[in-house]
Amino acid sequence: MAMPATEAAHRIASQALTWLHTQREHGALPPDTTAELAEPDSVYKPLGETALAASLVLREGVAGSAELRLARELLDFCWKQLGGGAMLHERLLRYPMMTDPLETYAHFARCDYRHEALDRLLAHTTSLRSARAAEVLPNRRLAVANAARIGGFDQGGLATDWAALSRATWLGACPEPWLIDWMTAYCMTHTVFHLTDWGRLPSGLPGDVAQYLTRWLPAWIDIWAEIGEWDLVAELLIVSNCLAEPRRDPVAWERLAGIQHEDGLMPRDGRPVGDDPAERFAAHHHTTVVAAVAGTLAVSRALGARS
Repeated sequence: MAMPATEAAHRIASQALTWLHTQREHGALPPDTTAELAEPDSVYKPLGETALAASLVLREGVAGSAELRLARELLDFCWKQLGGGAMLHERLLRYPMMTDPLETYAHFARCDYRHEALDRLLAHTTSLRSARAAEVLPNRRLAVANAARIGGFDQGGLATDWAALSRATWLGACPEPWLIDWMTAYCMTHTVFHLTDWGRLPSGLPGDVAQYLTRWLPAWIDIWAEIGEWDLVAELLIVSNCLAEPRRDPVAWERLAGIQHEDGLMPRDGRPVGDDPAERFAAHHHTTVVAAVAGTLAVSRALGARS
């Protein structure tokens, strides 16, 4: 018999958050790190992803007191690694067309971690025509727009045309669902994340898009679960909890709970997981972040924390 979806989601989120907290030093920036960040995906990006998970746990407020403490400590750790926002400020000064300082800062701004000079600089750079004209993938444009919305940098200038941004994406066309591939699926999930601000605004999805997702998510989840693409399965479960009427599938959640390691690590796929702690962190950190977010949002929606 499948365990209730909410029970499985809670267990997944709690164990994933514990693993992220226990392993956080593996995500620390090397001592000689500068704002140039020649390889930002190696450490800088994982810090932002950890901050995302922690900020959503705090935003939803449905975790227990122990988990909320871990989330706050994780966010404090990430903020300290970034010099309290100083590194993001310096990076944006050097590379004003880079969007990662804004996108990373949004996770902290969500929980009222602010850097005054960065706030002033972002208020300027986000108002420029260049910020709106940058040639990026449609789902990436949504990422920047949502980060600006979270940080309060979307107040001046032209209002964001969310409808136009959504229709420019693959998902916005409600295309043939059987032609979805692995990379398109990731683009699709992030389109949903940013349109709804990670489930905070289910109404951000156009009606036909929500109906399309309601119809096809079950098939997509089954397909990628069958081949053990657990990172994508967890992202699709987040999508299901960004809908106005979330789909609660106990079997899918039990399946994900069954492959989570006792220490909380969530495997990326069906390949064997090694024993080296640094390699485990590098390979499976992202999936564990996604698991923490997925479980948190599922519990929150089940408890009615979001309308």
